[in-house]
Amino acid sequence: MKPEIRAAALALYDRFTHEGMDRRAFMAELTKIAGSAAAASALLAAIAASPAAASMVSEGDERLQTRTLKWQLIPGRMMSGYGAAPVGARADLPMVIVIHENRGLNDHIRDVARRVALTGFSAVAPDFLAPSGGTPADQDQAREMIGKLDLGATVADGRALIDWLSSPAGGSRKVGAVGFCWGGGMVNRLAVAAGPTLKAAVPFYGPAPAPSEAAKVQAAMLIHLAERDQRVNATALPWAEALKAAGKNVTSIVYPGVEHAFHNDTSAERYDKPAADKAWAATIDFFRTHLA
Repeated sequence: MKPEIRAAALALYDRFTHEGMDRRAFMAELTKIAGSAAAASALLAAIAASPAAASMVSEGDERLQTRTLKWQLIPGRMMSGYGAAPVGARADLPMVIVIHENRGLNDHIRDVARRVALTGFSAVAPDFLAPSGGTPADQDQAREMIGKLDLGATVADGRALIDWLSSPAGGSRKVGAVGFCWGGGMVNRLAVAAGPTLKAAVPFYGPAPAPSEAAKVQAAMLIHLAERDQRVNATALPWAEALKAAGKNVTSIVYPGVEHAFHNDTSAERYDKPAADKAWAATIDFFRTHLA
């Protein structure tokens, strides 16, 4: 694929998935970029995350115990999610909350939770669409539902989970969070809201709060950004600078030459294995340091 076609298609797809662009208008513009309807369909398949992509860690991996979870920590807010932990994990094993993209809780995020568990942590991947009926199979519908969430209530759901996991009832665990895209933005917001109960926060290319909120953060933060992700970097770079200026424990890494969602191995044209592997290794080392 010619670099200019790839760049134009990725920029257009970001407009579609993050700025509310109409699907019919999106496909019309993508067809112009690709040259034909058939080429546009093939290009979309390479750019978009594939629900059929193979997992890196199988659901039946005998080293892990996995389960579907349901909980209600705020009256009237029934939540659900996916849990993964090493077989025989102790009740107070540090917990990493894995927060989904704007597609909701899907097989890819469950796979990421299993990857976390294989490194020796417990992991829980909440479905933040649960109060709205849960993540649907259709990705476009999931994005539409994400856009309609009450952000304050959603942050409260996340904070309630962090607080419970940190309490004696939840195992008195040390808690970290990692999230991707929309989930990266949620990690940033939880770092503001959770106070000392969130020990470590790792947003991957997540939109950031106002820099004035940086003083409220108490978690150690590791921020992963993509050089070619101008939309997210417009808020994330000032956020990282504000955290540093406020004296917070923060490291920000900009990965050269990569696109938004470079860690998502289900998107052929976005995934960058060298950058993804480097970012993942740094993330696990970060959690081992701050959740020990």
